[in-house]
Amino acid sequence: MDFFYSFPAVEGIQAGRQYFIAMLPLRILPKVFEIDGEYIQPEFRAQRRLNEQRIPEIRSYILDNPDTYVFSALAASVDGEMEFLRQGDGPLGTLNVSIDATFLINDGQHRVAAILEALEESEPIGSETISVVLYEDLGLSRSQQMFTDLNKHAVRTTNSIAELYDSRDPLAVATREAIKAVELLDRYTDKERDNLGKNSASLFTLNMFYKANRRIVGQGQVDAAAGRFLVDYWRAVTSHMIPWSEMDQRRLSKRELREQTIAVQAVCLQALGRVGATFYSEGQPLVSLEYLETVDWYRSSPVWSDRTISNNGRIITNNQAVCLTANVIKKALQLPLSDEDIRHERKLAATLEKRRTNA
Repeated sequence: MDFFYSFPAVEGIQAGRQYFIAMLPLRILPKVFEIDGEYIQPEFRAQRRLNEQRIPEIRSYILDNPDTYVFSALAASVDGEMEFLRQGDGPLGTLNVSIDATFLINDGQHRVAAILEALEESEPIGSETISVVLYEDLGLSRSQQMFTDLNKHAVRTTNSIAELYDSRDPLAVATREAIKAVELLDRYTDKERDNLGKNSASLFTLNMFYKANRRIVGQGQVDAAAGRFLVDYWRAVTSHMIPWSEMDQRRLSKRELREQTIAVQAVCLQALGRVGATFYSEGQPLVSLEYLETVDWYRSSPVWSDRTISNNGRIITNNQAVCLTANVIKKALQLPLSDEDIRHERKLAATLEKRRTNA
């Protein structure tokens, strides 16, 4: 090789084939990786098309967290001459790759594209490095199979566990603190799963409260005051949700709570979030939450019909159901309905009238 890139690397063996883990400075990525925006039919590509909507989010993650951002290794195939210069008898050495070689990304194209954009705004990060697993290019078919293998067995992190570990999202932090502050919620909230089985020991998920809290605070800043409100609100709600306390006192089983009431359904928690938004935005005292004790939370109550429970007996989970369920709660708490609330009421009335007319 007359001209080549030289990277510190570690040699390894997978499936009987040699591969290398190299450290590449970020500033060299624009030279070795080409992000091709030209349309190519799927069968002639080594992986999926680049989703450009993902790039700004990843770029911002890098630029907003220059001291804490972290990336997993890229994977790429090298179509060109490679030479590994071993240091001693171990796997450490220097990998020389011909400057004419082509690097094909097998896994990490969105990370690379975002890094390229971040480099345009922040030159200092160019001296930092990212690990790249390099394989010998054995053709399109092999590269397509590598992409499939690398992504097929990846397990997506649940929203709940992401919110459990996320220290950058103020709402995730505030949600964790609110649940921890309310003993019953802390005891019955699953902080890892997004979906609970019918025999689960938990009644809620962290993600359910995260979504409800998003309804409460909206898109505004989640500061210390917002965090205190969330603690106070959920503590007050919990103290007046009779089905929750009856379950906790073993007067109602978890199965009965799930099957006979709406009190632990996601639509109910989202509705309570919508109700909480009224208290939060208007600064109303939480004392009227004591009227939650007057609400009939059983599915058999006609008040939930066509709002929360469909005519086939199933829970409705769309946004209109959240709004209509919240309206019932607001009326019980003697809270005014917003213009949006009234529009949903009129829409429901029109639907019921049409059903009666066609009957």
